[in-house]
Amino acid sequence: MRTVTCFGEALIDFLALPDPADGQARQYARYAGGAPANVAAAIAKLGGEVAFVGMLGLDAFGDFLLASLRQAGVHTDFVVRTDAAPTALAFVELDAGGERRFSFYRPPAADLLFRPAHFRDACFSHTSIFHICSNSLTDAAIAETTLAGLARARAAGALVSFDINLRSALWPKDTDPRTNLWNALRETDLVKLCAAEFAFLATTLGDEETVLSELWRGRSALVVVTDGASPVRYFTPTRAGEVPAFAVHAIDTNAAGDAFIGGLLQWLAQHHIDAATLDRFSTDPRQIETALRYASACGAIAVTRHGAFAALPLRAEVDAFLEAHPC
Repeated sequence: MRTVTCFGEALIDFLALPDPADGQARQYARYAGGAPANVAAAIAKLGGEVAFVGMLGLDAFGDFLLASLRQAGVHTDFVVRTDAAPTALAFVELDAGGERRFSFYRPPAADLLFRPAHFRDACFSHTSIFHICSNSLTDAAIAETTLAGLARARAAGALVSFDINLRSALWPKDTDPRTNLWNALRETDLVKLCAAEFAFLATTLGDEETVLSELWRGRSALVVVTDGASPVRYFTPTRAGEVPAFAVHAIDTNAAGDAFIGGLLQWLAQHHIDAATLDRFSTDPRQIETALRYASACGAIAVTRHGAFAALPLRAEVDAFLEAHPC
C-alpha cells in the first residue's frame, strides 16, 4: 500500500503547567512532539498509512518518542537511533489564548545527524506523499539531507509537501532562513504557510503575488495559508479562494498547524491525490474546499486540547465534528 512519509524532527514538548498557588516549583508535563512527527501521528490517528523517517537519541526521551509514534499507529521501520547526540527538547508556555512561546534545546540533537545514507529505498518505493518542514533545513548538513530526500521522493513519483513551520530560534543568528526555504520550496508540490510566514517570504520579494509567481515558476500546484481563526486561503496557478475557519475555544495551539496539514494529507491520500493527479485536483475548487474544510476541522479539534500527539483527533471525532458543523 502507498503511504505518506514524514521526514524530520521528533522532540519532547515540556508543557508548562499553571503556576502553583502555594509557591512551589512550576511543573512541566511531557508530551511527544516535533512538527513532522506530529503530522505523522495526525495521519495515523485519522486511519491513514504513514511512516516517520528521522533520528532519535539513544536516551529515555528517544524511547518515549518511538513508543508514542508506534502507539499512534505510525510505521517506525525507518527511524534511526544514535548515541552521538540527545533527543531534542522544547519547553512550551501558553498565554491566556493558548498561544505558545517556545524555548528550544537543539542543537545538539539527534535529528540533525540524519544523513542521506540513512534513507532506505523502501521509504520511497511505497510513498505517495513525502512531507517535510523547515526544522530540517536549519544547518547545511541537515538541509542537504532534506533536499536529497525530496529528490528521491520526486524520482519515485511522490507528491512533495512542505509546511514551513518556521521557528526562528532554531536558526543560527547569522543565517537568513529564506535561502534554504526557497531551495526546498522550488521542489515542492504542496506548500502550507501561516500568514506570518507568507509575509516573511514577501519581505524580500515585495508582495504576496510575487511570492506566488515565484512558486508557480517552481513545481508548486497548491498553496494553502492559515491564519488562526481567520479563513484559510488557498491559491493555485489559475485561481484563489478561501474556506471559513471553525469557531472554537482554543486552550493550546501547539498542534494546530500539524493537525491541519495532517488532515489535509490524509484527505488527499484517501482520495488518491498524488503527484500525477494534483494538477487536476487543483483545478476543482469544490474538491479543494472540501479537503480544506476537513483539515480545518482537524486543527479546530486539536486546539481545544493540550499537547501535540495527545491533542490530535481520531477520524470518528472529525466526522462527528463536521456533522455538527454543517456548511
